[in-house]
Order: sequence, then structure tokens, then C-alpha cells
Amino acid sequence: MATAAALDLESTALVEESRAWGTRRFAARDLRASLVVGGLFLAAALPLAALLPDTRHPSAFVVVALVLGYALVGRVEFEVGSGVAVPTQLVLVPMLFLLPLGLVPLLVTAGLVLHALLDGRSLRRYVERLPLRLVNSWHAVGPVAVLAAFGASGFSWTRWPVYLGALGAQFALDIASVAARQSLAGRFSPGSQLRFMGTVYLVDAGLAPVALLLVATGRSWSPLLALPLVALLSVFARERQVRIDHALELGHAYRGTALLLGDVVEADDAYTGSHSRDVVELVLGVAGQLGLSPAERRQAEFAALLHDVGKVRIPSEIINKPGPLTSAERAVIETHTIEGEQMLEQVGGLLGEVGRIVRSCHERVDGAGYPDGLAGEEIPLIARIVCCCDAYSAMTTDRPYRKARSSEAALEELRACAGTQFDPVVVEAVARVI
Repeated sequence: MATAAALDLESTALVEESRAWGTRRFAARDLRASLVVGGLFLAAALPLAALLPDTRHPSAFVVVALVLGYALVGRVEFEVGSGVAVPTQLVLVPMLFLLPLGLVPLLVTAGLVLHALLDGRSLRRYVERLPLRLVNSWHAVGPVAVLAAFGASGFSWTRWPVYLGALGAQFALDIASVAARQSLAGRFSPGSQLRFMGTVYLVDAGLAPVALLLVATGRSWSPLLALPLVALLSVFARERQVRIDHALELGHAYRGTALLLGDVVEADDAYTGSHSRDVVELVLGVAGQLGLSPAERRQAEFAALLHDVGKVRIPSEIINKPGPLTSAERAVIETHTIEGEQMLEQVGGLLGEVGRIVRSCHERVDGAGYPDGLAGEEIPLIARIVCCCDAYSAMTTDRPYRKARSSEAALEELRACAGTQFDPVVVEAVARVI
């Protein structure tokens, strides 16, 4: 359940986008973006290979083994947050100290190409994604440049500031290259990309000292010592993938249940059902204006969709009455928030939490609302948002007993009731969205 709660709206979209990435056919803009950023990589990597002095002379076996190791370790994909971490740091760091420094970026590219070949994808998809391997090789340029700038001598713990700078350069060039490619392709913004990769970089930072310990042995076979750790990460990666699969399925089930309940309301009362759908978009806009977290926006989406779900237990002759309600009828209809909470609590999980918000969606900031007479900050913020958006949508929608008001008239009414019925901050956020 904790994993499911962590997969908020934005993270869910990023995880699903990441998973679909390997199977989706490249669009023309993806290919163009990869060619541009990949071409810039070659423009940097080829001079490094040609100009940096070749002071190391490893055997061909060591070179092939490290490239193959980079490809094989890259197959251990550990989903962390909304990104995917691979323990290639355990091979990259030894490559920086065992191989000719200037050749490391191109050998990393060879490892990535071999990794893609081992995936067994179709020849067309393999070829069209070759420029992407160049983009993904940018991370190796950073540490090579830093180590070359400060002297590519042998390993020494006293040079830890240089190694820390090399790690920072690796992350900087990686995020810059991927963000540039995504921006050119019209996909995630650089800010979203940083959030997407942040946790992955923490994993890389944790593995870097382990890799340095391997290098400190001074043996060319030292990367083999990382095999037990890689095997353990592989087991954990598979278990993690299963858990995220279940979390995604549960998230889709929650949304499907919410939509199904909304359809039940709509079937019973066409006005209430369509009205609830209209409120959702406005609530999400206001939630964004007020800076709610992705998890809170998900709760707001469900609360907006289900705030009237309890009306299915209210007699239809009251719901669809064309004239004003009597006091007795009003008392009956005011029980729908409690009914809605009880219905959602029976579903449980995330919808059970939403039920507590649904209960408060008709409270007023002056304490004169129902069912509990909550006031001000006692009312959950999401409930205050839904209450205001619900009122705006109701005023701008035809009802059985009156015509819809204009947007300007509805906003004027919201402002007139700010501080009594509605939260003034929410009212102004609604006005900005409208």
C-alpha cells in the first residue's frame, strides 16, 4: 500500500512513460533530437580519444571484458522512484583507471550498443535507436574531462576531491544531454527530467565509493569482485518491478472504481454525474495554482469526481425536484456527504481517504456548513477547493429550476461569499484559472 501511495499522478505518468520507451517506435522528432545531441557527443569524444596521451596499455582481454561487463551490468534495471537505476557505475569507474582515458567515452558507447544488441529487439528498432546510445554516452565525458584536467595518474585516496568533481561532472553532463534531447523532442521539461533522474543519481553516488574500493586493489580483475553485489541487485530489481507492477495496477483500479462510481451517479442523475466531471478539471487547475503535491492532486481529482457520489442514496424525487426544497427535504439531501464517505470507506485504500474529504465538501469557512460545522482551517484544503469549484460549476450550469449564470456573474458571487462560505485564497485561485 505504501508503494501505491508513492505513485502519485506525475510519478505514475513518468514510470509508464519510462516503461513504454523501450517498445515505442521512434517519432521523427525523437530521431532528430538524438542525432543532434549524439552528434555533439562524437564532437567531444573523438578529440578526447585523439588528443589525450595514451599512457595505459591494457590487454585486449581487459578491454573486451570491461565493455562486455558494462553491457551485461546495464541489463540489471532497478526501478527507483520514477526512474531506472543500473549499476554501471561499478564498471565505469574501473574503466576510468584501467583503460586509456581518452577512449573511455567511446568504449562506453560500445558497451551501450552491445547492451541494446543483447536485448534481442528487432533490427529496425535497434538501428533507429543507435543515435540514442550516443546521447546516453555523454555521462562518461564528464569524469574523463575532470581526470584529464587534474592529471590522469594512478589511483590515490588523497585525490578524493578530484573524484568527487568527476562524479559531479558525470551527473551534470548526463542530465544536460538527456534534458536537451527530451526538450528537442518536445517531451518532458528539464525540471521534470531532473525529478525523474534525481533518485537514480543517488544510487550512482552510493555505488561510486564501492567502485573506487575495487580500483584501490590495483588489480585489473578487481571488477569481478562486484559480481555478488550485481547479482543481489538483480534479485532486488525483479522483486521491485513486481511491486511497482502491483502498485500501477492498484492505481488504475482506484481510478477505474472512481469512474465507475461516477457513471453510477450519472445514470441515476444526469445533472449530478456530468457536473462532477466538469468540476474535476477546474479542481485540478486550482490545485496546481495552490501548489498541491502530486499525491494531493490525485486526491483532489478523486474527491472532485466523487463529491456527489452519496446522492445515489438520496430519493430521486428530491434530487430532481424542479423547485425549492422543503426543510425536511434539505435535511435529507444534506446527508449525502455522510453517505458518500461511508460508501468510499467500504471501498477502502485511497478512496477511503478520499471519503473523509468528500464528507467535508459542503462545509463553510464560517462554520455554517454541513455535516460537522467545521470552520476555516479545520476544513481540509482539498474540500475547500472542491466546495468552491463545485459552486462555480453549479452556477454556470443549467439547473432544473433556473438558467446558468455567466462566468463573470459566478465569479462575482464567489468573491461576495469569500470569507463566509468560501476560502478567499481558493476563490482567487479559481478566478486565475477561469
